[in-house]
Amino acid sequence: MQGHPDTVEEQAHLDEAYSRLDALRALSRARLASTMAQGSSGTHQNRSERDSFVSMYTDRLAALESVEARLLFGRLDTATGPTWIGRIGLTDESQKVLQIDWRAPAAAPFYQATAASPQGVVRRRHITTEDRRVVGLSDEVLDPDLVDPDAVDSGSDSALLAALGAARTGRMGDIVATIQAEQDRIIRSGAKGALVVQGGPGTGKTAVALHRAAYLLYTHRDRLEQSGVLVLGPTGVFLRYVEAVLPSLGETGVVLSSIAELIPGVTPTTRDRDHVALVKGDSVMVTVLANAVRARQRVPKQGVTMRVGDTDVHLSAGTIAQSGREARRDNDTHNGARIAFLTHALNQSATRLARRRKLDPGDAYVREDLLEELRDTKAVRRELNLLWMPLTPQRVLRDLFAKPDVLGEAAGGLLTRDQQRLLLRDADSDFTVDDVPLLDELAELLGDDAVASTADRAREAAAEARAAAYAQSVLDATEGMDDGGLDAIASMVSGADVAARYADTGPSLTLAERASSDREWAYGHVVVDEAQELSPMAWRAVARRCPSRSMTVVGDLAQTSSGSGARSWAEALDEVTRGVWRVEELTINYRTPARIARVADRVLAAMDRDVTAPTAVREGDHDPSDRLVTDLPAAVLDVVRGYVAEPGRSVVIAPPDLVASLLDSLREAGIDVAAGARGLDAAVGVMTPTQVKGLEFDHVLVVEPGVVGAGASGLADLYVALTRATSRLDLVRTGDLPPCLLGAF
Repeated sequence: MQGHPDTVEEQAHLDEAYSRLDALRALSRARLASTMAQGSSGTHQNRSERDSFVSMYTDRLAALESVEARLLFGRLDTATGPTWIGRIGLTDESQKVLQIDWRAPAAAPFYQATAASPQGVVRRRHITTEDRRVVGLSDEVLDPDLVDPDAVDSGSDSALLAALGAARTGRMGDIVATIQAEQDRIIRSGAKGALVVQGGPGTGKTAVALHRAAYLLYTHRDRLEQSGVLVLGPTGVFLRYVEAVLPSLGETGVVLSSIAELIPGVTPTTRDRDHVALVKGDSVMVTVLANAVRARQRVPKQGVTMRVGDTDVHLSAGTIAQSGREARRDNDTHNGARIAFLTHALNQSATRLARRRKLDPGDAYVREDLLEELRDTKAVRRELNLLWMPLTPQRVLRDLFAKPDVLGEAAGGLLTRDQQRLLLRDADSDFTVDDVPLLDELAELLGDDAVASTADRAREAAAEARAAAYAQSVLDATEGMDDGGLDAIASMVSGADVAARYADTGPSLTLAERASSDREWAYGHVVVDEAQELSPMAWRAVARRCPSRSMTVVGDLAQTSSGSGARSWAEALDEVTRGVWRVEELTINYRTPARIARVADRVLAAMDRDVTAPTAVREGDHDPSDRLVTDLPAAVLDVVRGYVAEPGRSVVIAPPDLVASLLDSLREAGIDVAAGARGLDAAVGVMTPTQVKGLEFDHVLVVEPGVVGAGASGLADLYVALTRATSRLDLVRTGDLPPCLLGAF
């Protein structure tokens, strides 16, 4: 804080760190400009090397630019001297360490040391900065025998409480300067298997998961830099809310997605009704879909007869079935086995045609002539293609849900007639979010259309091989260069990145762009947020993208609102992770003041779920309020006007059918308001309980809580709505309160 005797000293050190950062940026810019000035002339190898250097310096510069805010935030004093902690590691020109990366093992005591276990730390200092200025120092004495307590200014909680009390910006910020010991333990946990981070609202689950992703990228960069990290969020609103966290920590090789976006080219925006989604999410759909695909491999009871010239060729049902078995023996996907089926069926046809014409089927010349004649015969092509058509996931799913007889054949004995009727819809209906895991399952069953994709794969393989050959030489060429400190972040760019980004035509796609456009991309680690909402079918889609099963699974079983979501982590994860998973629980509520949490805890108790409410770290300044009104829009406007007069961000949480009308009435009154993801950038957002999952706001107004708590999602939606506020919570209603909230206000 101002007036601290060490402020001048810390400012001098901060100035040195920023000076070094500026020098490294200038060096990267100069090398980038020099490389780009070479143009694209010269040999193929010269052009490739030039593009590789451009990629490398661009990535380094982006990493350096991303850490401008709060470059330095901590200091550890030990018996051997001070060590400064920052977003990245920095050394000066003489290789003197200016600060270490917060993820380095040497930085762990900054988050883990306590008075009972100081880990050699005499004093821990939080350094608050704004625009390259030191504006506050907060010291915690861990060894009072070595440091005079009178020389420090505040206790250990001041930095945390200051961060908690700051007004929200509409985006999640990193917590790198205020990570708490229980959070740090989880962040630094090993990468093997699935780590479940269970915690109630406000415990920092999402922040911990994102910082863990950054930590794993730092610690296991040799592996993860080639495969990337996938962060799966519940909605597009949530992804926009968290999108700046990892870049602010210097990490850009991360793909942010939702289940709805997992399949390139499929972008559904609507969800099915809950009872429909429940059927689609059940694991029984694995068998239903497999049956649907198998049914497209036709074996007519009477076989098929084809006219070839003046000769009829008949393939019996047994012969067709045998061709199918032979095809599936070498390839278990429909499209992958199709060529083998056609080859086997053509050979059987050639044998029969030879015998009908009294020719020797074993004569190679005769056989080749007959095969050519069969391939050129339109009737043969038509009949054999009808037996085993090339298929796409979209086509199979449209037919399955549009044709009662097709669905009945695939789902007989698996789904009731009522369940089947729930799935039926018009063939031209748009796909929903709940269709995506089914399309993903079908993509696995069908495989690629071998004929259509062979040329593409050949071109891609050739381009990758050429680029890879140059990438190593480029990186080798830079190894001996005097980076003047750039080695501290050089590992942020890998040979794999360089090789993949550039092919024979110049700049291509980043790792994140390539991964997000490839349904079969295998990630090194996956973060799943709001994981309690995933259905068994969605979990299968997640598992395909992470063969190692290295996952960070974030959720709260108390907030499960989906009928197909998890009621226990064992239910969700035992099969998906092959039993390799563990749970860490966060118990402290950093977001919700105790005055508000006590109201929300009533809802949690009414849900009777096997979870413990987190303990609020602060009491708060405002009691929550409840208003019974007759003019709902006027009451909402009155509360919102009070919100916008104060710093911070606000949200109106309402049932879906009220969102549009409330949005219109607030706009007419001149309020800066927006719905959905756009509400993150407005003074006031209007959102549904589903959209606010994982988000937090300074001020929260819940409209018609009785309706919110009575929907198909039950009290879980109401619990979510009541736990978003960091400062104020208000309820406005025209009807009754849910019974669990009677007497709460």
